[in-house]
Amino acid sequence: MQTAIFGGGCFWCIEAVFNSIQGICSAVSGYINGHIENPTYEKVCSGLTGYTEAVKIEFDPEIISYRTLLEILFTIHDPTQLNRQGHDIGPQYRSGIYYLNEEQQREAQAFLNEIKEHYDKPIVTELKAAQTFYPAEEYHQDYFAKNPHAGYCAAVVAPKYLKAKQHFTHLWRENE
Repeated sequence: MQTAIFGGGCFWCIEAVFNSIQGICSAVSGYINGHIENPTYEKVCSGLTGYTEAVKIEFDPEIISYRTLLEILFTIHDPTQLNRQGHDIGPQYRSGIYYLNEEQQREAQAFLNEIKEHYDKPIVTELKAAQTFYPAEEYHQDYFAKNPHAGYCAAVVAPKYLKAKQHFTHLWRENE
C-alpha cells in the first residue's frame, strides 16, 4: 500500500470520489500542514491555523497509480482558484498536493508542468512535503455517503462526484 494526501476544497467532495475508486483502500478527511496541535473543524474554519482540508488516501499501486490519482483530483476541483473552491472561501480550502517522498514530489511537479497549458489562468496548487495529518472529526468521515440529500451535498458534492464517475467509469467500484 501507498499513501497520497491531497487538498482541493471541501474534503467531503474529495473523499466521496476517492472512496468510490477501485484500488483505494481508504480515503480519510482531515487537516494537514498547519501550526497547532490537534486541530478541530471550528479552529481550521477560522482560516488562522495554517491547515488545509485534505484527504489521506491509502491505495494499491498495483491497481491504481499515483498519476491517476492526480488526474482524478484535477478533474474534481479548480486548481486556479487561490484559497477557495467555488463558494468555499479561505486558506483551508486551498489546492494542494502533499508529497510523502521524492518520487511523489517529482511526479506531482511533472504533472503540474504538463497540465498548466490546459488552463487559462495560472495553477495555484501548492506542492509541499506532508507534515502531520490529523483525521477530521468522525462526523466528517463518509459525509456524502451518510448525507447525500443534505443541501451542500446535493449542490456541491454530488456534481463533482458525478463528474468523476463519468470521467473515470472504468475505475469506479461496482454498486457505487
